[in-house]
Amino acid sequence: MNENNNAAKPIETLTPEEFAAKYLPVLEARDAATETPDDYFVRNQETGKLELHFAKSTYTALDEDAKKRIKGAFLWGRNSGCWISRCKEPNLYDAERVAKSLGLYDAGKSGERLSYAEQMERKAERADRRADRYEARSEAAYKQGEALQKPINDMHGDIAFFTQPNINTSAGRAFARRRERMFAAFDRGFEEFRKSDYWQGRAKTARATAEGKSLHDKGFVMRRIKERESDIRKLRKSIEEYESFIPALDKGETPRDHNGWEVRITRERVEEQIGIWLDRLEAKLDELGFYQDCLDRLGGVAFSRDNLHKGDLLIISRYREPVRFFRGGPKNFTYEFTEPHMRYANGEQMQGQAAYAEIVRLVKEAQV
Repeated sequence: MNENNNAAKPIETLTPEEFAAKYLPVLEARDAATETPDDYFVRNQETGKLELHFAKSTYTALDEDAKKRIKGAFLWGRNSGCWISRCKEPNLYDAERVAKSLGLYDAGKSGERLSYAEQMERKAERADRRADRYEARSEAAYKQGEALQKPINDMHGDIAFFTQPNINTSAGRAFARRRERMFAAFDRGFEEFRKSDYWQGRAKTARATAEGKSLHDKGFVMRRIKERESDIRKLRKSIEEYESFIPALDKGETPRDHNGWEVRITRERVEEQIGIWLDRLEAKLDELGFYQDCLDRLGGVAFSRDNLHKGDLLIISRYREPVRFFRGGPKNFTYEFTEPHMRYANGEQMQGQAAYAEIVRLVKEAQV
């Protein structure tokens, strides 16, 4: 009896055709159950944006109101072949609302989140390419302006051309029309020069972004650090509050927020929101580390209320003239302007506030 139970089962031998006939329907059913529909939306972790993917026939069948809502929250990406949200994380609420209102399948996330350093590197690369395009447009507009004004410029010195009255003959009328066209082209040349200046300004801004000039300003970096620290505190507080809801929900009770108000929410929604906040917290911590590294490369913060005294003359990054240290806090300090005209109506010296990171150097110590 035991020998029969322990006997090895014979090995089943199938031809490729028999194997396909037996197992292919099972595999196809499994793939059909897990396959992503043709019409779906997905959160691209690499770009931080929401993408809408659907067939052209689906878009054509939409009413005008739905198309208007799509165009209001998304832009068509020619290279990617999908609609890409105008906003990015964490401001995707409206884009998600539009996607869900269209009845699209939620395909979750795709790709991997880039580190903040990689995001800034890509941003610099895009800004550099953008600056090249703007400079090319500026140069083209400038050349077009020169070409439009060349006919009039070539006539400088020809007094008769500019003073010739309109003569009512065929030749006189032809000359008058030609001169009017030349003056009209001359005016359009000024418009092209203004366009050239506009694109040159855009190119200058894009070039500054590509070179990361703001990251060489301690004051700018310090402000970004403060913003990230504030965001991290808020996210941690929100996560802790939602985690406190879970025990009450497990008991079948209605949780209350920090103000004592009842919160109508399910455990699934709590866990989903905590997951969203944890992702944001991870991103903010990455950004904070990036700006702290930038501050370290700039030499850190050399001054504080411990090594400054009332009356010290300082140079800060936002002013050329020295300012006088008045009072210090943990991260910021109050200063007085030293120029005689910088006074209030009552005669007192005007004051301002700045971060210690904005101090360039100590000019003169106060005499105690």
